[in-house]
Order: sequence, then structure tokens, then C-alpha cells
Amino acid sequence: MTRTVYINGDYLPENEAKISIFDRGFLMADSVYEVSAVIDGKLADNAAHLRRLERSLHELAMPLPLPLAEIVAVQKRLIAANNLQEGTVYLHVTRGEADRDFLYDPNLPPNLVMFTQARAIINSPAAEKGLRVMTQADIRWARRDIKTTQLLAQSLAKMTAVAAGYDDTWLMDDAGNITEGSSNNAWIRRGQTLITRPPTHDILNGITRQAAIALLGAFGMTLEERPFSVEEAHHADEAFLSSAGAFILPVVEIDGHRLGDGKPGAFTRQLRERYIQFLRETAE
Repeated sequence: MTRTVYINGDYLPENEAKISIFDRGFLMADSVYEVSAVIDGKLADNAAHLRRLERSLHELAMPLPLPLAEIVAVQKRLIAANNLQEGTVYLHVTRGEADRDFLYDPNLPPNLVMFTQARAIINSPAAEKGLRVMTQADIRWARRDIKTTQLLAQSLAKMTAVAAGYDDTWLMDDAGNITEGSSNNAWIRRGQTLITRPPTHDILNGITRQAAIALLGAFGMTLEERPFSVEEAHHADEAFLSSAGAFILPVVEIDGHRLGDGKPGAFTRQLRERYIQFLRETAE
């Protein structure tokens, strides 16, 4: 089935969608994006994604291409047009089109692109089996808190991990502490304490990360937002990752070090179930 996509006010078959070769997103990754989950045909925690979109645009001095209410209307129209029940809506804003130059006109009109992707998120095999991750040096730029499309370092790192027989990668800073995954936030559990890196410029403050923190009160867990080392991760009782496109997935092995019995941890399972319940209760 050919998808309907959106470009700057037009709804088009995906094979007719075109963007200028002079678009700064294409030439310089001068663009930001968001990915909102869709469950039961509804947008999940979308308002939080749009708030982060506004922040990313502000940090790069880019204008919002449409009022937020109109962006939501486009998202919902794409969901309906593509009969999407479960998956994601991808939203991409570029600074606009101009001849290639490091300097740009601050008044360029932005380009807005959106499309849907169908995928099984709730009944993901990875949720039952767990993931094996490999740690690698984090070589990305220093403003990871802005959700830009500069994703080459993450892509190469994940390719390296998969080529080595792993499912994903966790990146580490020069001090040997985990920053985040290729497209997710990283967590470990030690006893009744959950540990995840604080939301500084070092990481993207994930929307699923924020929701998971809000849900922790029901589990009697203590939260520590601090850097944790690769060595600490190797000896964790449980580990998991969080992202909008995967929700919460258990990590059962890090660099060949099996965690616990090598199966998804009980707490991770419970948190994932509670998070899915939260999304279903609030999706719109």
C-alpha cells in the first residue's frame, strides 16, 4: 500500500513526494524532528513531543512551521489516510531552502514533512526476549538535548553493534560513563534504586523517559539521576532502555555480561505494562 505523506500543506502519495536539493536539512542536517507513537489509532503522549519540538526549534532559532493545533490536525489526518492502528508519526522541520552556505537568512520559511510508519510496538518480540547491547565511544556533537537529524554517529554505532552480533548500542563518554543509546535513554536498576543520566546537554530528555519517571511512585523505587559507568551497568540487577518508538525494552546483556538470569527483569516488565496502560488512557 502506498502511503500518503505530507509536505508543506500538500498530502501526496509517497512516490510523488519531493524536497529541494537546496534544502538545508538535506545539505547540512539543519533540521529537527519528533516521532510520536500511535496506538489503537491514536496519538500517544503527543503534546509532550510537540513541547519538545518547540524547544528544539527555539534552540536553533527556527520558527514553528504551523500552529501546534494545525500540526496535530495533520498528524491525525495522516493516521486516518494510512489506516494506521499502531506505529509512529514522523515529523521533520528544516530551516528551509537556500544555496549552500554556512551562513543563512534567518527569515527563511521552514519546510515541514510528515509521514507514518506501521510497526508492532506493544507486542514487540524484544519485550519478551530482551536486548543485547554493546558499549561504544560517544562521538556525537555536544548538544544532544536538541533533537536534530544529525544521526550519522548513532547510525554507524548501531551498525557496528549489529555487525558484532548485538541488538543495539549504548554510548559512553570520555570518563567511561553511559550517556544514552542509539535512539533511546539508558537505565539500570540496583536494588530499589533506578539510575539514569540527568537531562543535561549530554542526552536527549526523552518523552518516554519523562513519563517513566512520573510513573515510578507506584513502584516504591528511588530515582538517582546521575552518570553511571559501564562497569556499574555490567553488574546491574536489571537494565532497560526507553524511547517513543520502542516504549520500554529490557536489556539482558551488556558487552557480553549477562544481567541476572539473562531474562527480562520483573520490574522492567511491570514498568512497561504500566507505561502502555498510561498511553492507552491518555492517547487522543
